[in-house]
Amino acid sequence: MSCSNLDLINECDSFPYYQTDPDLYAASISTYFELRVRGHDYALGYILPSVAEIFRNLPNWELDDDDRILTLTGGSTAEERSELVMRTLWAMKGIGHFKVLEKWRDELYPVYGKNRELLFNVERCASPLLGVVTYGVHLTAFVKKDGELKIWTPRRAKTKQTYSGLLDNAVAGGIASGEGPFESLVRECGEEASLEEELVRSKAKACGTVTYFYIRNEKAGGETRLLQPECQYVYDLELPENVIPKPGDDEVEEFYLWTVGEVQDAMARGEFKPNCALVMLDFLIRHGVLTSENEQDYIEIVSRLHRRLEFPTL
Repeated sequence: MSCSNLDLINECDSFPYYQTDPDLYAASISTYFELRVRGHDYALGYILPSVAEIFRNLPNWELDDDDRILTLTGGSTAEERSELVMRTLWAMKGIGHFKVLEKWRDELYPVYGKNRELLFNVERCASPLLGVVTYGVHLTAFVKKDGELKIWTPRRAKTKQTYSGLLDNAVAGGIASGEGPFESLVRECGEEASLEEELVRSKAKACGTVTYFYIRNEKAGGETRLLQPECQYVYDLELPENVIPKPGDDEVEEFYLWTVGEVQDAMARGEFKPNCALVMLDFLIRHGVLTSENEQDYIEIVSRLHRRLEFPTL
């Protein structure tokens, strides 16, 4: 079965959108709990009831069944809150709660409040449990020869913890707490594609962001139906013909240099990691491959690639 471009959007941006269907959106969020921090009366994420229940009666946490709110009540600084969150999650991991915690990475993701205030850090693998916004960088590397555009497309290693064997963007990775998007990109380019730092710093072009609200399924690993709102900083890098990306770690199996048609065929077969398909759609739109003339769902696709998330973001 062939996937349309809108199908690819719907697979990744799978949580109902309040601007498209406000009734469905309201019905959906009513089945979750809000995550809050004491003193900040707004949601930082949405949590499954089965997850929220595990926090009941734990020190420094308060579960309000009537208003469906889970509040971190302890700590008055980002450092103190981070310690309390880490202590709670580490204890849950120790007693075998939640499969996603088995993929512990010792990487911290930031959770921001309003006005870009860092409220706390959370272990990367635990962020979907809390439903908080996470951030990443995605780079599309391409070459132009005789007027033809070709795109470097890696296949994820079969040993990857998530989405093993699927196709990816040339470089992609999460932004750790305290790290800026471009510095994260430079680091990931070296680790994943063996691209020289000087080349990346001089040639990579920032192209905005792609945002979406993903409901995790079996491909993501661990518990399903966890919510994962994300913001990806997008970059383009036109490479000289003699520069060939090569796996720099064990996360990539191999790179292919494909025509636009070959990339689109693979997307239609559902071979791309969901969020990488969205980044690729954004690339194809920005480079004039997908237009309102050849894509019937163009307006919705463009809108959904830049969905406004309902939680505080950078």
